[in-house]
Amino acid sequence: MSKSENKEIFSILFIPFLFLIAMWLVKLIEIQFDLSLIEYGVLPQTIEGLKGVLFSPFIHKDLNHLLNNSYPILILGGLLFSVYRKIAAQIFVWLFFISGFWLWIIGRGDSFHIGASGVIYALASFIFVSGIVRKNTRLSAVSLVVIFLYGSMVWGILPTKQPISWEGHLSGFVAGVIVALFYKNEGPKRKKYQWEIDEEMEEQIRKKNEIKMNYIIKEKEIKS
Repeated sequence: MSKSENKEIFSILFIPFLFLIAMWLVKLIEIQFDLSLIEYGVLPQTIEGLKGVLFSPFIHKDLNHLLNNSYPILILGGLLFSVYRKIAAQIFVWLFFISGFWLWIIGRGDSFHIGASGVIYALASFIFVSGIVRKNTRLSAVSLVVIFLYGSMVWGILPTKQPISWEGHLSGFVAGVIVALFYKNEGPKRKKYQWEIDEEMEEQIRKKNEIKMNYIIKEKEIKS
């Protein structure tokens, strides 16, 4: 593998990997010092609970919870930074905060909400919806990959009595849709085929000829 390829992989996975390291460091600190940081999660509709918008994605109930969220962060984060490159970081930040804030608004207020699943749902829905609204073949293919890998996640946004923050999942899903629509005209452009380029050139020539004809006609009218 060449240096340029290594550099590209590093740039794609840098932020998702940093996010993953932060998640694991928090859990290791909890285990090492016998702590529980759950009170730093989102406590909806309370001023105190707003701090969870920033901290909750890094806090997990146990190692199983953490493991389940680790792979999707790397995979979906890697897809985001691979495809969207220059604007990926700002998209990631918007997804992070919008999903957390929505959770603070709609979540059940009787308990703390923790975990990175909201961010994961935001990444998945953004990549999926963006691939559809842009009508880009490459992005549509990425959307199909997301459906294949995480299509069953859709059931996670439905209300449940289980001790699972379905509101966090729904908030992430909505955040992804909002950001995908907001950025629909930015990022990678759809590849144009030669026949489309030819049609655009013909249209430009036709408009120029129309302008020239109008000018000639008006000039004759003035002279007459």
